[in-house]
Amino acid sequence: MAETDIAADGLERKLATILSADVAAYSRLMAEDEENTLQTFRGHKVVFEKLVQLHRGRIFNTAGDAILAEFSSAVEAVRCATEIQAALRTRNDQLPEQRRVEFRIGVNLGDVMVQGADLLGDGVNVAARLQAAAEPGGVCISGSVYDQILNKLSLAFKPLGEVNYKNIPQPVRTFAIAEAEGLGVLPSPTRQHQAAHGRRLWPLVAAILVLIAGGGAFWAHSRHQRTPAEYPLAAEVIVPQDASSDHRRSEKEAGRLAKADRRTAEAEALAAPLAGEIKPQPGPSESATAAPTPPADPTGDDQSGLYRGQICYGATEALSAHCFKAQAVITRFKISGQWPAATPGSTMYLAGGISRAGDVAIHMHAQRADGSRGPVADMFGKLHDGRIDATGSFLNGRSVTQSWSKN
Repeated sequence: MAETDIAADGLERKLATILSADVAAYSRLMAEDEENTLQTFRGHKVVFEKLVQLHRGRIFNTAGDAILAEFSSAVEAVRCATEIQAALRTRNDQLPEQRRVEFRIGVNLGDVMVQGADLLGDGVNVAARLQAAAEPGGVCISGSVYDQILNKLSLAFKPLGEVNYKNIPQPVRTFAIAEAEGLGVLPSPTRQHQAAHGRRLWPLVAAILVLIAGGGAFWAHSRHQRTPAEYPLAAEVIVPQDASSDHRRSEKEAGRLAKADRRTAEAEALAAPLAGEIKPQPGPSESATAAPTPPADPTGDDQSGLYRGQICYGATEALSAHCFKAQAVITRFKISGQWPAATPGSTMYLAGGISRAGDVAIHMHAQRADGSRGPVADMFGKLHDGRIDATGSFLNGRSVTQSWSKN
């Protein structure tokens, strides 16, 4: 059916920013451990969905490990993508490397067709191709998105050139987000740029291969009488691994599992003392080193200020419920804070964002003296009338609630 016929049938078109995401190596993860993979994925998906909502986006399609969302703003879509990757990275840090559920994200601005609640067309397809080009934990964007967000967000980009994607008629200017302010470095492709130009060089490469093949035919004819004994290196390549190789592989796997068990135990050990009473940081009137009072927002759309209150951990089989006092600063639509943890040398960090409607997304984690991260908590809630109320859970399942008031 021609495009004009489709339009005549009442199919609506619009310009939208599409975010496409899926899990890298999802089939392998499910094959190795279905239940734990699904549990981790569901926890990640909750964070994903809340951040999309916080940035005024809409998830319009999911299938298996794939998620598609639309935004009216390219800036909000990219900001959402980077915050998703930052939040999921800290959650994945608590898992063994081979068990991490990492999303790849692509963002494209383009024309789409509306079919009920779903969106179709090249605008969506390009976003999916960009997602496939991204590294696990990374974000790739199209040139149309890049043009919209340039100088509007504090990001560093890696140009990947004009990439030819499967079933996309025209090359797509592609950029990987290499770094985001406050979120750190994101994984970005190292060889994508070369791959993008591979099709252009293919005719030349093919000609060279023909010449090589011609010379190789003569070489093969002159040597076809040789026995396998004359090719010891080739014989070594095809010899199957012996029992000692299998033994070494088993020892390596056992070591990996033991390391994962130790990491889990360390995370629980760090979580336990955090349930104890922690003195709040001094307020502005108590110390010259206290958190600075944030500047007033001339728009009047946010509730900037110093917020204090309790964070409470729920009970588990090994730990009792307990609360402690803490504080954080809201500056415009960002929230941040930190305080010393009960474990010597460890620090708790809190960061998050607030929408104009008052929706709050908060990420909290402990960092040990050696730089490694402890339990991670994601909380979601509301900011209203100078009060923050949020609930969530640690990656290990322990519940956490926050109830703070403006100082």
